[in-house]
Amino acid sequence: MAYNIQDNPFVVPTTDGKSIKEHFGLATDGNSQISIAHMTAPSGWSEPFQTPEFDEYTFIVKGRKQFIIEGETVILEAGQSIKIEKNTRVQYANPFTEPCEYIAICTPAFSMDLVNREVE
Repeated sequence: MAYNIQDNPFVVPTTDGKSIKEHFGLATDGNSQISIAHMTAPSGWSEPFQTPEFDEYTFIVKGRKQFIIEGETVILEAGQSIKIEKNTRVQYANPFTEPCEYIAICTPAFSMDLVNREVE
């Protein structure tokens, strides 16, 4: 088939309140080249610093999201997007009062083996 409609994304189990629904990628269809996920980060959420071995594109659908990129704080709002190149040290967070809904695209696909999270 020349196309694949995804209406049953893989729900990634989390322990931090973040919702991750992978539409395409390693967990959903075994694709190691790209992952596309719909995410919602609750108020007060953050991840450890990481230096991923993939490019990550983020498009903010609702709310705001904070990025600390190589020591510089960047805040995106709904309608904005960013590309963070692989091998860049970054921390993702939502220190704001409202949830943040966004789409993340990683090339190659997101993998815990490639994310390189720092121990807190």
